[in-house]
Amino acid sequence: MANDEHFDATVRSRLKEIRLDKGMTLEELAERANIDKSTLSRLESGKRRLALDHLPSLADALGVRVDDLLPRRKVRDPRIRSAARRFDGLTVWPLSGQNSSNGLEASKMKIHASRNKPPEKLPVHEGHHWMYVLKGKMRLLLGDEDFIVGPGEAVEFSTWTPHWFGAFDGPVEILAILGPEGERIHFHET
Repeated sequence: MANDEHFDATVRSRLKEIRLDKGMTLEELAERANIDKSTLSRLESGKRRLALDHLPSLADALGVRVDDLLPRRKVRDPRIRSAARRFDGLTVWPLSGQNSSNGLEASKMKIHASRNKPPEKLPVHEGHHWMYVLKGKMRLLLGDEDFIVGPGEAVEFSTWTPHWFGAFDGPVEILAILGPEGERIHFHET
């Protein structure tokens, strides 16, 4: 019940604040919103409970969006502050928050020059990978194919195909978007 009262009080306060900012009297707003002046006065003062069906006509009469009358939600800090992880010749800087809503993980990676020999058995897992080379040359093995991917080039592939990526002739910097399985398999010790 306290949340409902806070909501009503905030909407009433915003309604009056916007009306006064626009230099409108109760009579003017009531006429524009097609609401009785005494009803509007009781809505603003809290003597009458605000109904949701009042909001569209009041917002329209004020020339604002309904959202402008509603309580503002706190915005969480959008910055990603995860520390770099190092594993198997890679340094990974997360660019998306943990447990992102779509399950995809965006990262900036440095593929160290020492990561230049593929394993005997290439990993296969559920998902899809997307990678964009910023600097250096990345070696990408997909099944029996061997690709060298240079700066400004992007690759996208199904991870049901046996695959591996590493450095070709020096370190490489890339941006990558991986699904949860790829993130787990490539960047965490198992």
